[in-house]
Amino acid sequence: MKRTKTDLKNKWVVITGASSGFGRAAAVAFGSAGAQLMLGARRLDRLRETARLATEAGAASVCPHYLDVSSTPSVEEFGNALIEKTQEVQVLVNNAGGALGVDTVLEGKDEDWETMFQTNVLGLLRVSRKVIPLMFKTEGALVINVGSIAGRVAYEGGSAYCGAKAAELQISKALRLELCGSPVRVTSLDPGMAETDFPLVRCKGDEKKAKEVYRGLEPLRAEDIAETMLWLAERPAHVCVDELVIKPTAQAAPHKVFRQ
Repeated sequence: MKRTKTDLKNKWVVITGASSGFGRAAAVAFGSAGAQLMLGARRLDRLRETARLATEAGAASVCPHYLDVSSTPSVEEFGNALIEKTQEVQVLVNNAGGALGVDTVLEGKDEDWETMFQTNVLGLLRVSRKVIPLMFKTEGALVINVGSIAGRVAYEGGSAYCGAKAAELQISKALRLELCGSPVRVTSLDPGMAETDFPLVRCKGDEKKAKEVYRGLEPLRAEDIAETMLWLAERPAHVCVDELVIKPTAQAAPHKVFRQ
């Protein structure tokens, strides 16, 4: 029996957090497959640059739109703009999120905690609630929730972020159960150390601390994660990769890293 991978040409792909990092690389990767893209992020200038790159890569169409996943009205507006363009979505990449600070629980700040849970957890729920109903007509539709190995193994200074990404993993597992019997597949994609602006944001602009994260090793790149997303989305409709952990070769665990 011939195995046919899922064709993404002219299919709609929704990507949150598309202004940089994994989101930008994903837009380029899915664009190269000829998909139509709905891209959301808060930084519109950078989002428009992502749209340009995706168009150059071969996207059938690209629609950049402001999106703040921590705001229900913003998610509703984004979703309604999507509905005006299509009633069928092939892929949803819940990528918006991130970490703030490396404080211990006793030193933690409410604003950092709230931002991490609003974006990584509640934002994922809000976007999923709005977009997934557009995926039920599409064979081989896929929700990719971008998690982290931090959701699987806790470490000092990462309590809130580890908790938020653990919530992402459990939400993905619950969605998988809830959507069983529908055409919609669910994957939790959990990267380890990857070179994006993630550490700079986490270190609140401290470039010296951010660079120290990657000292003496070759981390994953955003393109590695984007290529993995594309591979997941192109699997035949009967194949669902529930969970995928991907780390650089030099990182065996969050606390076990080989540095030259």
